[in-house]
Amino acid sequence: MNLADSKALAQTVGTNPATGQALGALVNTPIEQMPAIFESARQAQALWGELSFRQRARHIRKMREYIVNNADRLAGIVSQSSGKTFMDALTTEVLPCTLACNWYSKNAAKVLKPQRREASSIIWIGKRSLVTHEPLGVVAIISPWNYPLSIPFGEIVMGLMAGNAILLKVAAATPMVGKAIEEIVAAGELPQGLFHHIVGPGADISTAFFNHGVDKIFFTGSVPAGKDLMAQAAKTLTPLSLELGGKDPMIVLEDADLERAAAGAAWAGFQNSGQSCAGVERIYVHASVYDRFVALLSEKTRALRQGVPNAQCTVDVGAMTTAKQRRLVERHVEEAVAAGAKIEAQAQLQAGLQGEFFPATVLTNVNHNMAVMREETFGPVLPVMKFNTLDEAVALANDCTMALSASIWTRDTAKGKALAKRVRGGVVVINDHLYTHGMSDLPWGGPGESGIGRTHGPEGLIEMSRLKAINWDLLRARRNLWWYPQDRATYNVLKHAIRLGSPRSIGEFLLSAARVVPYMIKRMYF
Repeated sequence: MNLADSKALAQTVGTNPATGQALGALVNTPIEQMPAIFESARQAQALWGELSFRQRARHIRKMREYIVNNADRLAGIVSQSSGKTFMDALTTEVLPCTLACNWYSKNAAKVLKPQRREASSIIWIGKRSLVTHEPLGVVAIISPWNYPLSIPFGEIVMGLMAGNAILLKVAAATPMVGKAIEEIVAAGELPQGLFHHIVGPGADISTAFFNHGVDKIFFTGSVPAGKDLMAQAAKTLTPLSLELGGKDPMIVLEDADLERAAAGAAWAGFQNSGQSCAGVERIYVHASVYDRFVALLSEKTRALRQGVPNAQCTVDVGAMTTAKQRRLVERHVEEAVAAGAKIEAQAQLQAGLQGEFFPATVLTNVNHNMAVMREETFGPVLPVMKFNTLDEAVALANDCTMALSASIWTRDTAKGKALAKRVRGGVVVINDHLYTHGMSDLPWGGPGESGIGRTHGPEGLIEMSRLKAINWDLLRARRNLWWYPQDRATYNVLKHAIRLGSPRSIGEFLLSAARVVPYMIKRMYF
C-alpha cells in the first residue's frame, strides 16, 4: 500500500462524550484531491454567482424545509456528538439554522444590492459611481465542536447567498454533525461541486486551503489556533474572519431582579456544560445584594439534573465534549480552591456516569489573580465576585484580553444602556445573556483576542463579499481639470475648490463657486 492509499483509508471517528459510545466514522479527504476540489468549486461558483438572489434563496428554502422535517433527528445527532442535552441541541443549534435560512434568504438582496453614490464635491461634477458586492469565490469555513451545527451552517447560508462556493471543515470531535450538514445541503439541490465537506486533521487541511488559493477563511475556535491561522494567512494575504475566545462578564446591579438574574446566570453559565464562547464566565455582583444572589444561584445549581442526555429531556446539563477541555476546567477549579476560593454549590451528577462530566459549580471568594477569572474556562463553572461601585464593576469587567459579549442586570434600562457603553464587548445585553448568537440580523464577534471581523447580520453578508466601486463620467468631459498641461490658473481654481468644501460664509462659498464652475466647464468640456 502506498502513502496515498493509506491516507485515503484514514478516518475521523465520532464518539458520544456522555457515554463513550462510538457513533460512526468518516473517511478523511485525501489532501491529494484538493486541486480537483478547488477546481470543481470554482467552476460551480462561476455559475452560482450569476444566479439572482431569488434563485439562490429557493435552494436555501429547500434546506430549511429539510431541517424542519428532521428537527428531532438533527437534535439527536448533535446531542450524541457533543454531549449537550436534546433541549440545548434543538434550541441553540437546530432552531438558529431555520432562522438563518429565513433571514438571509429574505435580506441578502437588500444588503448586497448595488448602491449608487452621488458626487461628494463640485470637482467630481459629471462623475457617477456604483458600489457593488461581488462574491469572494471559494470560501472555507472551519468550525468548532461546541456548536457543530448552528455555527457552520449559518456561515454556509451567508456564503451561499453572497454567491460563493463553500468548503467546510468541521471539528474532529463532531464528524457526524458534519455528515448531517452534508445531508442538509444536499436537500438544497445545489450545483455539483459548489459545496464540499472536507474531513481530516485541521492543520493539514487549513494549510491545503492556503496552498490552493482559498479566497477567505471563516474560523471559529481557540485564540492560539486563530493566531496560527493569521501567521499562515500573512504569507499569502488571505483574508480571515476569526471568532475566538470569550471570558464574558455578567454585572448584577443593586436594583436587579435577583430571581431573574440568578436564573439567567445558571442557564447562560451551565448551558452546553459552559462550553459557549459567549456564555457567562465570571459574575460581578453589587455588595448589597451579593449574599442573596449567591444563595439563589446556589439553590438553582444544586437543583440541576446533570447526566446522560435523552430524548425525554429529563436532564438539564449534559457532558462536556472533550476530555482535554474537562481537564482544563478541573485545573482551573483546583487552582482556585488552592488559592482560597470556595465551592459554594455543585449539581449532583447522575450515578454511574462514564463520560466527560464536570459538575455545574458555583465558586466564591475569587479574585483576578486566579486563572478562573482571567482565562477562558469554557466549562460549567460560575465564579462570583462582589463590587462596591460602578467604576469598580466596569474596571473588573474590562480587565480581560477577550471581549466577545457581556451582560448587565438592572431594572433601570437607561442605567443599563449607559453602563453598556462603558463595558467592552461585541455584544452587551441587558437582563439576558447568550441568546443573541441566534439572532441572524445582529452582527457577531468582538474586539481584542475575541477575534477579527463579524459574522451574522448585514455585516456577515458583507464579510462574505468583495467590494467594488465602478465609476464613470455621465457628462463625457473632454479632459479632467488636473490633466496636462499644468498652469497657474488651474492651480488657483483648485485652491478655490478646496475652499468650497468648508466655506466660512455664504459669501465665500458664492465667490469660490463663481471662480471654479465657469473655469471647470470651459477647461473640461470645450
